[in-house]
Formats: sequence, structure tokens, C-alpha cells
Amino acid sequence: MSIGIGIVGCGMIANFHARAIADAEGAHLVGAYSRRKQECDAFAEKHGGRGFGSLEEMLADPEIQAVSICTPSGLHLDSAVAAAKAGKHVIVEKPLEITTERCDQIIKACDEAGVRLSVAFQSRFHQSSLLMKEAVDSGRFGKVTMGDAYVKWYRSQEYYDSGEWRGTWKLDGGGALMNQAIHSVDLLLWLMGPVKQLSAMTSTLTHERIEVEDVAVATLQFESGALGVIEATTTAYPGALKRIEISGNEGSAILEEEDIKAWEFANETETDAKVRAEMVGKTDTGGGASDPSAISHDGHTKIIEETVRAINEGRPTTINGHEGRRSVEVICAIYESAKTGKIVKLG
Repeated sequence: MSIGIGIVGCGMIANFHARAIADAEGAHLVGAYSRRKQECDAFAEKHGGRGFGSLEEMLADPEIQAVSICTPSGLHLDSAVAAAKAGKHVIVEKPLEITTERCDQIIKACDEAGVRLSVAFQSRFHQSSLLMKEAVDSGRFGKVTMGDAYVKWYRSQEYYDSGEWRGTWKLDGGGALMNQAIHSVDLLLWLMGPVKQLSAMTSTLTHERIEVEDVAVATLQFESGALGVIEATTTAYPGALKRIEISGNEGSAILEEEDIKAWEFANETETDAKVRAEMVGKTDTGGGASDPSAISHDGHTKIIEETVRAINEGRPTTINGHEGRRSVEVICAIYESAKTGKIVKLG
């Protein structure tokens, strides 16, 4: 059964969701809603479907089985809960919400309504990410000792000035970490497992008229005993691709956006040379490093398709609310450590 999807919010990221829905097998776009009716109608004219006059009107449409939330981060809660209560499955653009408490409210609403909840962490579906995950899970790194994430991106002052919600605690929920680096934080936790404790520093060094950080550094201890670092910034001109490094006593690998830049193991297999040869040059966009629109919608298509399969098969989604909550928990702990100057324990 093809799943009809409505989009809430008609900003930049909503365009990627619309293209993903158009390409996704088993899904179709019914329409969109935005508080700005003119913007909503223009969006519908561009992508198809109809522009709804209110969220209530959208949620009352029987053709819509799922809703994709593309509003500013701090507004995800209200739309997601309303959709769940209306019996609609929920897809939320990252982050799930800006605090763990607000994440929990979304998770609870979806659980109580019996609807599926999916969070848009599309980087997990890259072939390179899946290879890294398989290598970790199969023990190829031996004892994993370090896991690091580096997001050295660039955002101009004009970027923050382009929307009054950008760079605010209330609606953005944070800066370089919560908005830009959260994909890498999610990947790091997916690969390395839960964080036991962390310490951090953040600062705002080059941007004006924002409340949040444009530079952040955190040191982590994972529950496995491994150590790690998260570095995130929007001040690193001209912007570099995001980078994940995993190290152990039997292997090391480096993931740079969709490319595998290093892949070395003590116990070489016949497929390793193929990975090194074929998994470079896979990134064909700027990865959002300096231009947030310079990304592909292919990953979002995979998110939509996986959600559709989960709905039709009556099972939880792969990247469900609990998975989406993990990165928010760690980022909020980083903010707490930076504010208090203390080590923060999790779990």
C-alpha cells in the first residue's frame, strides 16, 4: 500500500523531504502545511499535492497516513504529538527535539497512539557507514580504544541572519552541535555505543547576534571504556566534510562523509582491498560543509522507504524515537558540562 505523506513546514529541508517522497517506493506526497499560506501554496505548486490551510485540516485528511515534520527544531513537539494523536505515523527531521524531555513526550505520544516514529538520520544508510558498522560489530577493530567525530563546517553571518529562529536556544536548541554536528554525533554513538561520562567547552567566536555556540569540543568516555572526542564548529572556512575515526588494537578506519579514507586491519580479508578501491570518491556533494543545501536527498529517500516498510510490516522503524533521543541526550550533556565546567555522567 502506498503511504500518503503530508509535510509540516515548508522551509529548505522540506524540499529534500518532498523530493525524497517523490523518489521513494511506496510513498506519495499529499500536501503540505506552513503557517505562511503563501509559502505553503508555492511549495505545493513546486512539488505537487495541495497546500493545507491549517495543521488540523491536514491531520483530518484520510489520504494522509504519515506526517513529515520539517519545522524549526524547537517546534517539532507540538506537530509530532498532534499527528500521533490523529493516528498519523511520524517522520521527524533531525533533531527529534531540543531536550530529552521534549523527545520523551514525542516518543510517549507515538507509543500511546500505536504509530511509527522515525528520525531523519540518513547518514546511517550510506554504504560506507554500513561497512563501518559491520566492521565494529564483527570485532574487526579488536579492542576499540577511540572513537572521534569532527565537523569543521562554515556558516556565514548571513546564514544565521536569514531566519529569526536560527542561533536561538528556544528554536534551534543549540548551535554547531545541535544543528550541524548532530548527524556525526548520531553516527558516533551508533558505532561506539553509549557514553558513560564527558567534559566539554563551547564558545561563540566569530558570529554575531546568536545565542548559541559556533565552536565546541568534548572529550568522552564510552561505556565500553573507549575514549573519544567530538569537535564541532561553523567557523572553519571554507568548510570540510564531516569525519568519523574509529581506532582499535587490531584496526583503524576513517569515514569522511560517504568516503572511506582509511581502512586498515591486522587481519586482512579479501574484501578489504575492494573497500579501499571502491569507497573513495563516493561523495558527490559538498556534504553541507559550507552550504546547507549542498546535500543529496537520496538518504532521505531511504528514510522514507524504511519508514514505509515498517508501517506496512507492522514493526518499529530502524531509527526510532529512542535512537533519535540518544544524540540529543549527549549534546545536552555537552552543553551542561560547558556551562558548569564539570564532568557530566550519563545513564
